[in-house]
Amino acid sequence: MNLNVLKIDGSSAGSIELPDEVFGIEPNVAVMHQAVKMYLANQRQGTHKTKTRAEVRGGGRKPWKQKGRGTARAGSTRTGVWVGGGNIHGPIPRDYSQAMPKKMRQLARRSALSLKAQSNELVVVEDLGFSEIKTKPFAQMLKAINASGRKAVVLMGAQNENVLRSARNITRCQVLQATDASTYDLLNNQVLVLERSSVEALISQLGAKTATEEGQA
Repeated sequence: MNLNVLKIDGSSAGSIELPDEVFGIEPNVAVMHQAVKMYLANQRQGTHKTKTRAEVRGGGRKPWKQKGRGTARAGSTRTGVWVGGGNIHGPIPRDYSQAMPKKMRQLARRSALSLKAQSNELVVVEDLGFSEIKTKPFAQMLKAINASGRKAVVLMGAQNENVLRSARNITRCQVLQATDASTYDLLNNQVLVLERSSVEALISQLGAKTATEEGQA
């Protein structure tokens, strides 16, 4: 697959060949779904907590005698059926984290990139070598490549503090290092913008199979 490379002013800067093993596979919807579920689950802190009847203050004295009043017996005012009592079967701290095998995570990311390429929601630009921190040039670049006003994710090949800080005030735009982007990040946008160097980083990370993988295939 060949894709045009754009300059920051929107003009053409040539083309780049995207390998089919990363950008041209049949998207595996089931694996992408599992990867997104894993990502969202791993964002949960799991610190939710309510008090049981053993943790609520008070209730140590029996409220009334066991027999003779014609009412239901009660041993504490802090049971779950009393106002001010403990919570029955309430949430307790727990770990929501999930895991996936490495090859499945890689397949999910390749599927997401292929889906973006097939949906014409993938744009490749020259490396954004901003020499200073300014929001205006970054916003103009988004407008020039028809990504302004759309939910955009920009992937960098290498960490660039000037690019990160130039984009942080632009709404609906997120800048990430390509090797750190999850399947959720690749899918949760309307346009995926790749620096030329980020394409190389993704190919290096997700591309050619190792000898072991080829032997298993």
